[in-house]
Amino acid sequence: MTELPAIIDVDTGFGEPMNMARTIQTMDEAGLAGCHLEDQENPKRCGHLDNKNLVSTTDMVKKVQAAAKAKRDSNFIIIARTDARASEGLEKSIERAKAYVDSGADMIFPEAMQDEKEFEAMRKAVQVPLLANMTEFGKSKLLTAKQLEDLGYNIVIYPVTTLRLAMGTIDRGLDTIKKEGTQENLLDQMQHRKDLYDLLRYEEYNQFDQSIFNFKL
Repeated sequence: MTELPAIIDVDTGFGEPMNMARTIQTMDEAGLAGCHLEDQENPKRCGHLDNKNLVSTTDMVKKVQAAAKAKRDSNFIIIARTDARASEGLEKSIERAKAYVDSGADMIFPEAMQDEKEFEAMRKAVQVPLLANMTEFGKSKLLTAKQLEDLGYNIVIYPVTTLRLAMGTIDRGLDTIKKEGTQENLLDQMQHRKDLYDLLRYEEYNQFDQSIFNFKL
């Protein structure tokens, strides 16, 4: 799987092609690696929810073209996301993806593919790199990174996984404190203070502070 620095998700309802071009230039100049362009209308919904409204393929193509022309860094990646699978079906989703590639998209993000066969069909139809979304409790079957790699996908994202892990642990932890009146039995589930300080490089910052504030009155 390919690893990339920061990529931003942009709803195409953000504005017309000129607004899109300006947005891309701003992100490009800020040093971001790329961004997703969605074909939903604004206000958008999660790609794994029903009743989403899409902009027309024609309008999305114009925005992808504007984005592709606006970027100044050739390494900046325009990732066109299509949410058409749920509302228009797989074939229409593939048609949209191909149109976006023809318009200058560097990568396609086909949202809410249901299973291996659908991921494979998109891979066969589209020649540019592909991104898979393995969000939990959605419409897509959860596949391993190896399965996705074997299907020809280049990037996989887990957009809410860490939040759900954290919130699940918080919920259970607060229940324990309410029942037992202490967090004593939760300590082995926590990140230790030492591990946190190692992660934050606390000692390095402490040494920096001491090297500056080392004077005496």
